Amino acid sequence: MVPPATTLVPAASKAQLLRSFDPADFPELTGREEEWRFTPLDRLAVLLGPEPGHPVGRPRVESQPLPPGVSETAASGEDPRIGSVLIPFDKLSALAYRRCAQAAVFRVEPGARPQKPVMVTVAGGEGSGAADRPAYGHLFIEVGSLAEATMVVEWIGDGHLADNVEVAVADGAQLTLVTVENAERTAVHAQHLRFRLGRDARVRHIQVTLGGGLVRQYTSIDYAAPGAECEAYGIYFADGGQHLEHRLLVDHAVADCRSFVSYRGALSGEGTHTVWVGDVIIRAAATGTDTYEINRNLVLGDGARADSVPNLEIETGEVVGAGHASTTGRFDEEQLFYLMARGIPETEARTLVVTGFFAELLANIPVEVLRDRLGASIEARLARGGNMRGGRG
Repeated sequence: MVPPATTLVPAASKAQLLRSFDPADFPELTGREEEWRFTPLDRLAVLLGPEPGHPVGRPRVESQPLPPGVSETAASGEDPRIGSVLIPFDKLSALAYRRCAQAAVFRVEPGARPQKPVMVTVAGGEGSGAADRPAYGHLFIEVGSLAEATMVVEWIGDGHLADNVEVAVADGAQLTLVTVENAERTAVHAQHLRFRLGRDARVRHIQVTLGGGLVRQYTSIDYAAPGAECEAYGIYFADGGQHLEHRLLVDHAVADCRSFVSYRGALSGEGTHTVWVGDVIIRAAATGTDTYEINRNLVLGDGARADSVPNLEIETGEVVGAGHASTTGRFDEEQLFYLMARGIPETEARTLVVTGFFAELLANIPVEVLRDRLGASIEARLARGGNMRGGRG
């Protein structure tokens, strides 16, 4: 897409040096940058490398029949909505914007209350040569004022994909958005998803990451007016050498808004790596802010590594609450003993402990068939992984 004029914004934090639609405004990545020090850049080379004019792909976006009050259209970069919520603040996001030819736009009309969820599938790369032909995509989700909707977007495929997702939630609107990463193990996916919330808007985002070989998902939240609330939940399970990286930036720039972030991950297997970085900024004007973030990791086997970094920047003392927490621990043998002492077989007891770890967050998914499918996927992965004893695979 043709980008708007470059917009440079002074640094708000270590997590946000500048914003620009032009990839050239960002220096070449070395892996020594704070934002990229956990990411294996060599596995992103296909997405970072193509020169202008090099053949690139476009993800295939498919939706189930849309309920009344919801529409789907295509848009170019000349559409004023595209780029109105998300201005890239890293090189890969800017490359995705520049190299994406067309965006898919889903709009919920003002006041609409669809009776069924909007179901969307994005195939990031398919067919012969997909691994060597990068794809770049863009989604724009617009929820009109006083509308209420549930939307599920699931990413599949076996190629390399970089994409941006913009979500504009207007005044008084409510959105539950479930995003599911379910790509093949050969896939590489780098994504920036940004929300903008209007006055008294309500957003619940549930991010589930099970698939992909390397997945780097950056979620940022912007409050445009007072009274808005965002709850962000994350579920991820990594094994077999997967690298799953989640970064969040919650930017409280206006007064009387609320955020709650809770991510949980499990990991096992040699070379498996999960990363969670949560940044919350409370600016001087954001009096009355109420925010909390927590990340919990359950290490199921030797050779796996979990990095968890919560950050909180506060520029005003006039807040309702602000806090963060992070825990990373091994499989709890005491819970296992408790269950086995009551006659539950060991294998079943281990599965119960791990599925119980995720149950509270899975319960936030309002689509029953999806919730059951994801729960079954987690149980199947546990069954394939064999016994877990004292953190040994």
